[in-house]
Amino acid sequence: MTGAAQQTRACPALFIAGIASGQGKTTVTAALARYHSARGLRVRVFKSGPDFLDPMILQAACGQAVENLDLWMVGIAHSRALLYAAACASDLILIEGAMGLYDGKPSGADLAEAFGVPVAAVIDAGAMAETFGALALGLKSFRNTLFAGVIANRVASAGHRAMLEQSLPPDIPMLAAIGKAALPLPERHLGLVQAAELPDLLQRLDALAKLVEEGGFTALPPPVLFEPSAYETLPPTLFGLTIAVARDAAFSFIYPGNLATLREMGAQLAFFSPLADDAVPAADALWLPGGYPELHAERLSANLVWRDSVRAFHAAGKPMLAECGGMMSLFESLETVAGQGFAMASLLQGRTIMQKKLAALGMQSVAWPKGTLRGHTFHYSRTETQVAPERFAVKTRDGAVGEAVYRRGALTASYMHAYFPSCPAAAAALFCVVSLAVPHA
Repeated sequence: MTGAAQQTRACPALFIAGIASGQGKTTVTAALARYHSARGLRVRVFKSGPDFLDPMILQAACGQAVENLDLWMVGIAHSRALLYAAACASDLILIEGAMGLYDGKPSGADLAEAFGVPVAAVIDAGAMAETFGALALGLKSFRNTLFAGVIANRVASAGHRAMLEQSLPPDIPMLAAIGKAALPLPERHLGLVQAAELPDLLQRLDALAKLVEEGGFTALPPPVLFEPSAYETLPPTLFGLTIAVARDAAFSFIYPGNLATLREMGAQLAFFSPLADDAVPAADALWLPGGYPELHAERLSANLVWRDSVRAFHAAGKPMLAECGGMMSLFESLETVAGQGFAMASLLQGRTIMQKKLAALGMQSVAWPKGTLRGHTFHYSRTETQVAPERFAVKTRDGAVGEAVYRRGALTASYMHAYFPSCPAAAAALFCVVSLAVPHA
């Protein structure tokens, strides 16, 4: 992360937006990435906003790690640096939006406008005809976003496409009409099924790429000029330290930027799998990220080696960070949505309970002595515990009290997923044997 006097770089780029969630943004973005990558182009894909699942699919489509962009969580300077680096090494940049184009503060439209990236709006046209034009007109005219056109998704026939095209105003082009996917990307309660759980993912992506070709969306978008962003090299705060990181199907919600930040500060990362009943490797600190422990609760409960090693690691007074699913694995038990209870690591008193309704969603931040870490929360479970929170996160939207942050010895646990590059110093402190006690924010 070094700053230098550099020139702007031009690279074809497109922001794939929608009118809401569930329109097919990930499907279309992955299809475009797969189509152009298969033809030898270097494609970089980004995901707008906090997300772990879509990037897994998009990474499989383009063959490169998918970073997150966000004007608040990631910040405009770091977002600019990521885009500039991509422009220097790519033939095409695709950015998938989150929810609807204008949803959130800041929104996907804010991000696209900040970097001059034209917007292509995906509209699920599977159950509509002329109303397609009204939606497209509303998206374009709502404000002065650079609007490239619309992509009709789930188009049933040539006749259906003709009706959709005829409904559009003359200044809104139909960029593509994508047919119904024979092998759609499956979903579950937090979003798409993880890429690693789809053995036929590449075949699905190839089929989607063929739909892009059949839909007539093969030309590259116009080039966008990306500017360099100078920011300071991180100090080697974690030099000489090894951080054990749980990573498997139960603990997979990891931002690439988080790993890069830890490494740039000098840490060595040692990955292990609780699902495989691996013991925590020899390390100075431990990170249990979020994921789907509820889907693997029975197996995690039966795996005694990893549970015993986690307890021993904590008893040794070594720093531990447990986020969302990682925290769930440290309570006494985890109750599935079917009402089955399974024993967990018992480092935190109480239990977590899965439910069918969403428990929390949104951007939040936590103040620490070394600075404020930004991130987000998204979970369906709730906790029943007598453990008193050490502090609370703050909701970005209204400043209200957010997620509880628990401290037990050198363990820090919360439902909030932190984005380490938002404050590397605060992130580093979570993995060092230092006092984090400060007055509550």
